[in-house]
Amino acid sequence: VQLQASGGGLVQAGGSLRLSCVASGRTLSNYFMGWFRQAPGKEREFVAVINWSGSNTVYGDSVKGRFTISRDNAKNTAYLQMNSLKPEDTAVYYCALRYLGPTYDYWGQGTLVTVSS
Repeated sequence: VQLQASGGGLVQAGGSLRLSCVASGRTLSNYFMGWFRQAPGKEREFVAVINWSGSNTVYGDSVKGRFTISRDNAKNTAYLQMNSLKPEDTAVYYCALRYLGPTYDYWGQGTLVTVSS
């Protein structure tokens, strides 16, 4: 399984970006897709996760109400819509895939999001 994240870039505070993560290879089905981020000098932080059907989503406290995770299983793609961006959202964003257990089995390469003040 390979994950390819894209959509990062430079945006002003208050702006929006949408990240995409395409899964390829033997992904099978019934997998969760998650987003994480890591800012320079900080630990990796959970951002959001979505289940296979899209009926259940969970968000980290710092992004609740501003970010929305979604997925299109026909395209093997997960999305992260980020609105009202803040400079503290600046980080490398990673997508990850897991099955029924709590451990993420596969990780994408990351996409850099920079929010200027």
